Order: sequence, then structure tokens, then C-alpha cells
Amino acid sequence: MKEFVVSAQMVIPLILTGIAPLLIVLMRKDPNKREMVSFIIAILTFLSVISLVPPVLNHKVLIYKISELIPGISFKLAVDGMSLLFAIVSSFLWIFATSYNIGYMRSLKEHAQTRFFAFFALAIFGALGVAFSGNIFTMYFFYEVITVATFPLVGHEQTETALEGAKKYLIYLMGTSKLFLLPAMILTYVYAGTLDFNLMDLAHGIFPTTTPHWIMVLTYALYIAGIAKAAIMPLHNWLPSAMVAPTPVSALLHAVAVVKAGVFSIARVVLCVMGTNAMHRLHLDIPTAYLASFTILVASIIALTKDDLKARIAYSTISQLSYIVLGVVLLAPAAIQGGLFHIAAHAFSKITLFFAAGAIYVAAHLKKVSQLSGVGRKMPITFGMFGLATISMIGLPPAVGFVSKWYLIEGALNIHQVIFMVVLLISALFNAAYFVPIVYKGFFEKPKPGIDVEHISEAPLTMVIPLTVTAIMSLLLGIYPYFFLNLIQTLWR
Repeated sequence: MKEFVVSAQMVIPLILTGIAPLLIVLMRKDPNKREMVSFIIAILTFLSVISLVPPVLNHKVLIYKISELIPGISFKLAVDGMSLLFAIVSSFLWIFATSYNIGYMRSLKEHAQTRFFAFFALAIFGALGVAFSGNIFTMYFFYEVITVATFPLVGHEQTETALEGAKKYLIYLMGTSKLFLLPAMILTYVYAGTLDFNLMDLAHGIFPTTTPHWIMVLTYALYIAGIAKAAIMPLHNWLPSAMVAPTPVSALLHAVAVVKAGVFSIARVVLCVMGTNAMHRLHLDIPTAYLASFTILVASIIALTKDDLKARIAYSTISQLSYIVLGVVLLAPAAIQGGLFHIAAHAFSKITLFFAAGAIYVAAHLKKVSQLSGVGRKMPITFGMFGLATISMIGLPPAVGFVSKWYLIEGALNIHQVIFMVVLLISALFNAAYFVPIVYKGFFEKPKPGIDVEHISEAPLTMVIPLTVTAIMSLLLGIYPYFFLNLIQTLWR
């Protein structure tokens, strides 16, 4: 049986990521010190997050109330298996993203590098805050921190196109959170009398059984619409528009902080606010699963039409995020496990793809898939690692994507919903259709006329090493997935 333990231990990673932007700004006149600060704090943050693992695996739920605004609404932190899954992935990948950022920003001689590193750290602060939120109010606060922190990153280039993309990004995410997420939070407080997550029992949410059904359905619909970071169609268009950002920002948006905060928040709402019993009783599960399935297939079809490499990867992200939503709303333990595990599976695979895209741009200044013929022979490590990540995205063994899709399919079959198994299998074929040709072009096709590949070589080691590590991790986590699976299983113990 799980038990609550009052502990302020989870405040340490938040303090570290909270002071990181300030230290980065203070070191702005010395790039080496500025980047050293980013590295050191990223490593310390990861170590402080890992220190939370033993009590959680020993069936403890760590809680810490910072302050109470009014009865039932407080600034509260909590750590369980789901929290650690998201926090470990975010803090670990931040280390490698920092190395990659240095290579990318210096190679292209980007402007405003201090601002870039500072807001990047602030976005990680927001992601960890979402992970460690003990109630909806705290989650909402950090959810908005992520939006504010990533807005200047999306518009970093400060061109007309970049500023337009950043504006669209802000309108979508701030607009939906104010129009839908905030009212959902108010309705929850009025009818449940609290905003605290039910972290002890996934079956029973926080609404009393006397709550009118239509109120719960309305509140749930507002949550789904308000958490636009999950990029469920039709509230997805901000994500491809944000591709105007530098590639390291795209990696942050698509693999680590922003979109994972979205699907994580939906998982919290489904499992710790509504509860699996109410989701099933009110018939909210299967309709949401169909919405997620629609997003999976349509986004995959659109990805096939994109020649821009980052745009193709972006629409793949929209599709893959809905794997997580699908698994959670199917409510079967195996499906929930597969959905939550896919947070890690997708993060390692997708950040590798974006790292590779950025390395190709730095080394060859190419953005289009149609331009990549023969480039792989000049950048074998980058294209090889892209290939490894592709295996995971398709869901082939032994890559990590296979594990999450196995559990998702098992969960769908356990509740006799074969159609969702079919959706996942079709999606795997789509993944192969839009990623495998990239690797094939790079290694086996002759260079296109007018594109000189003779002078192309691998990107700087500060970029190649991170993408190699994340690609290899996408295999190792598939071979040995038990650490993350054990964290997820603590939700039922």
C-alpha cells in the first residue's frame, strides 16, 4: 500500500532550475562560464531528481505544501511514479540538449545566446514544476510558465516569419488555457471542493458521486480543449507553426518540455481528477480514444506530404503524442502502462531525430528531404543514429518504441477494442513510410544536381555525441525497460 510522506526533497530540483536562468544571465559576458553553468546545473538537477526514486519505489508518495491560498487551493508539490517518469526524462535529456545547444548556437554564430540558454533553463523549470505538481492549481501555474518561457525561444530568429510563428504559438496555448483550462479548474473546485490530485487510487477521482454527470462531462471536455500542448486535433496547428524556431528549440518543444507537459497533464486529469471509474461510467474513454486515433492517422498522412524535414518530424510528433493519450484513456492497466511509458520512448527517439535534423542543417545547410540524397555517406553517424531512432518510431524490436506499442496493443485487446490495435499497426506503417526514405536517400541515392556534397562532413562533436547517446538510449531502454515500467507500476501498488 502507498503512503503519503511529507518531504521537501522535490523542491531542490526546482530551486536549481529556478536559479539557472539568473546565473546564466550573470555569466553573459563569458560564454564558457555561461555554458558551464548550464551543464553543471543540468547534471545537479538530474541527480537531485534521481534521489527521489528510492522512496517512490518503496511505495511512498512525497508531498509538500508550500502555501495555501484558500481552503482547497494551495501551492502543493507531490512526487509519485508518474511524476518521476516525466522529471527523469526531462532532466536527463537537458544535459545532452545543453551540449547540443552549444554546438548549434556557436556553429551558426547565433545572436542572443544568453537569452536562449536562460529561457531554455526556465522551460525545464516549468516542466519539472508540472511533473511535481500536487494539484491542478500548481500544474496550471507551471503549465503557463512553460508557455511564457518558450515564447521567446520560438521567436528567437526575430524575423517576420519567426515572430508570426511565436505569436500563433502564444495565442493557441495561452488562449486555450484561459478559455478552457481555467474554467475547468474553477468547475472542479466548485463541485469537488478541492484541486488536489487523488494520488492514491486511480479508480476514484476527486469528484463526489453526487456531482451531476453533465457537469463532469463538461469539465472533462474543457480540460481536453484547454491542454492544447497535447496537440490533439484540431488544436494542433501551433506545433508545426513553431518550427520556425532553431532546431534545439524544436527538440525542446517536441521531445522534452512542452508537448510532454501537455500529455502528462491530460494523464493527470484522466487518472487523478476524473478517475478510471468515472471515465468509464460517463462513456468518456472510448470517444476520447477515437479522437486520439483520428489525430494519430491524420497527422501521419500529413507528415507524408511534407518535404521540409522539421515539418515532417513535427507532424510525426502530433501523431505520436496521441499514442500517450490513447493508452491512458483506454483505462486498461496495460494500455495505461504503454501510454505513460511512451512519454520516455518518444522523448529519446524524437529528440534524436531533431538533433539529427539540426546537425544536417549546421553541416550541410539543407532543410528539405528531397535534398538529402547522398548526404548520409558524408554524415554516416548522424544518418545512422537517425536510422536507429526511426526503428523506435516505427516500433520495431529491440527499440524502446516497440515496448510502449506492445503494451498499448495488449491493453486494447484486453478491453476487446481491436480497432485501436489496427490504428497502431497502420500508424507504424506510416512511420516507416515517412522516415525510412530519409535514411535510404542519405545512404543509397546519388546526390541531386546542384547540391555539392563533397565538402559536407559531420557536425561538431558537441552535436554528434548527444544525438549518438540519445539514439543508443532509444535501443537500451527497449532492451531493458524495467526501470521506467517499475515506476509506472507504483501507481497501482
